[in-house]
Amino acid sequence: MRKLLRNISRMVKENLALIRSTITYHKIKLFYPRVKLGQNVRFYGPIQLRISGTATVHIGDNVTFRSSTSYNFVGINRPVSIYVGDQATLEIGHNCGFSGTAIFVTSSIHVGSYSNFGGNSSLWDTDFHPLDYRLRRVQLEGTRTSPIKIGEDVFIGANVLILKGVTIGPRSIVGAGSVVSKAIPADQIWAGNPAQFIRYIQSAPIDYNANSSQLEVLPA
Repeated sequence: MRKLLRNISRMVKENLALIRSTITYHKIKLFYPRVKLGQNVRFYGPIQLRISGTATVHIGDNVTFRSSTSYNFVGINRPVSIYVGDQATLEIGHNCGFSGTAIFVTSSIHVGSYSNFGGNSSLWDTDFHPLDYRLRRVQLEGTRTSPIKIGEDVFIGANVLILKGVTIGPRSIVGAGSVVSKAIPADQIWAGNPAQFIRYIQSAPIDYNANSSQLEVLPA
C-alpha cells in the first residue's frame, strides 16, 4: 500500500510539473514574441526572463530548464535566469539542459545541440563594468563585451563561470567550479581557476542502430 501511495504521489507531482511547464511555455510565447521556442521545451520551476524587444532568441527542440533542487539534486541555489539586451542574440540548439544557469547576453551567445550545463553555471558575454575605476565612478559605457560560442555535445560542470569571448569546441568538458576565460579546443577536458588543459578525450564509437536497452560502446 505504501508503495502504491508513493507511486501515485510521484505521478501527481510529475503531472503538475508538466502542467506548470506548459503554462510557462505559452506565457513566454505570448509575452515575448521575439523568442522562438522549439517543440517539447520544458521548464521545471520558475524561470526569470528579461528580453529586449530588439533581441533575437532561438531555443531548439527538447531543451530543459531546471530551476529547483527538486528537479536536480546537484543542489540548485537559484532559478534559471536569462537576460538578452538590445540587439543581442541568444541561440540554443536542440536537446540541451540547464540547471540554475544564469545567461547574460549583451552581444551574442550560441550554444550547440546536446550541450548540458551543471547546477548554478553562468555564461556572461560582458564585463558588466568598465575596467578603468574612473569610468566606473560615473558611467557604465566602455564595458567590454564579446560573443560566446559553445559547440555541440559540450558538458559544463556545476558552478562553472564562462566569461566573454570564450569559444568551447565540440565534445569538450569543463570541470566543476572552473572559470573559463579563454578558448577551449574540441575533445578536451579543462578545469581550474583559471581553467587549464587537463587531458584529451578519446571517444569510442557507439552503435546507434542498437535498441536503447542494448546500446553498447564498440571497440575503437
